[in-house]
Amino acid sequence: MHIDATEKKWFYISLTVTIAIIVILTFSAISSNIHPPSSVEKIDSNRLHLDGEFKEDNLGVKKNADGSYSVTMVAARYGFYPQRIEVPVNTPIKIRMASFDVLHGIHAPFTNFNTMVVPGYVSEVNTTFTKAGEYPLFCNEFCGLGHDHMWSKLIVSEEAEK
Repeated sequence: MHIDATEKKWFYISLTVTIAIIVILTFSAISSNIHPPSSVEKIDSNRLHLDGEFKEDNLGVKKNADGSYSVTMVAARYGFYPQRIEVPVNTPIKIRMASFDVLHGIHAPFTNFNTMVVPGYVSEVNTTFTKAGEYPLFCNEFCGLGHDHMWSKLIVSEEAEK
């Protein structure tokens, strides 16, 4: 069987590029301490609104003793609750979310806030918003006929509330 020299060359070029991409991605993940979630927290979606952290009265923004903030949210057809979240700029924020019904995604354009919210699990994002402004929160996983109306608003303010 004869393999053309040009085909061999392109095979080796594509193999080299593939290996280089894998090495670059691995190095970036290790140096930036990026890793898949390891301790997944499970939750009963059927009892989500009845008690505990995701009860309706417990949703929203809370200031922690160390100056950071915690945000507790629920994703349900067709909205994120609470629908308005206000946090200060340049402050560590822990966002915990759970889904009441189906798979949802949440994305704030022009920020690093983007995650999937899987029913039966708690999704947690730790971030710091570095630019003040109003950001819409969109669902980026199709969740039904009302998907295009699923939104919330994130307000990153200049100063923390006193």
